[in-house]
Amino acid sequence: MTTAFLDLSVVLYHPDPELLARSLDTIGAAADRLAAGTGVQTRLWIVDNGAPKNAHAGSDAATNPFQALLDRYAETGRPPVTLIAGHGNVGYGAGHNLAIRQGDAPYHLILNYDILLEPDALLAGWRYMEGHPHTVLLTPKVFGPSGEQEFLCKRRPTVLDLGLRAFAPGSVKRMFAKRLDRYEMRDVTRDAVVTGLEQVSGAFMLFRRDALTRLGGFDDGYFLYFEDFDLSRRAMALGEIAYVPDVRMVHFGGKAARKGGAHIRMFARSALRFFNTHGWRLV
Repeated sequence: MTTAFLDLSVVLYHPDPELLARSLDTIGAAADRLAAGTGVQTRLWIVDNGAPKNAHAGSDAATNPFQALLDRYAETGRPPVTLIAGHGNVGYGAGHNLAIRQGDAPYHLILNYDILLEPDALLAGWRYMEGHPHTVLLTPKVFGPSGEQEFLCKRRPTVLDLGLRAFAPGSVKRMFAKRLDRYEMRDVTRDAVVTGLEQVSGAFMLFRRDALTRLGGFDDGYFLYFEDFDLSRRAMALGEIAYVPDVRMVHFGGKAARKGGAHIRMFARSALRFFNTHGWRLV
């Protein structure tokens, strides 16, 4: 009997070691639950964008600072982790593309490292995709570290929406609260499945392989920010994008404006590319 697989990729750039360890532990636990429930094995690719260019992935701490964590992940008999390094910092989407091109499983999960999966997340995601053949992309219910729900699904943005959400002070955001709530789909992405979505977060994107291959993965022209929105909007043409609240995770991500001027500039460049590609909407 042929073993079925789920492919999963995580891109790293100088990650917090403690958070990475916790993330890998939850990925491993969810992989074990998936295997126990379905027999499906999870193959994991770690893409190290922080390694020096032309560096070779080795099996010791000098050449691979993540080796101890990867060994711990695989110690229970899971498929070995594949480390991709030596390409330099090519960006978030391009990093995932390196792993996407190596996989061949029916589904590929694009994942941030700054997440903690719930134990049933992979099992629930697999079962939903198997039962809904018209769904090409699945996004989960997301919680912040304090337990509050985060709303990572978005309606099509305007320049005003992005500016308010990313850079406006709290007092201004409160003035536009209804507008921002609608943009973040707070009115619908709660406890029921929602289909027909337009844009979802790259923190967790469970793709049907054939659709992801037809799309060519991420657009490498986005170094950081908006590569997930661009890929989501292109995926709409191939099938449904579904929010599935039975798939759950905790997210530790931050906003661009809190990360300094370099991230603000990257945000602006990617926003320009996104609007030039998908059409401008100012207000």
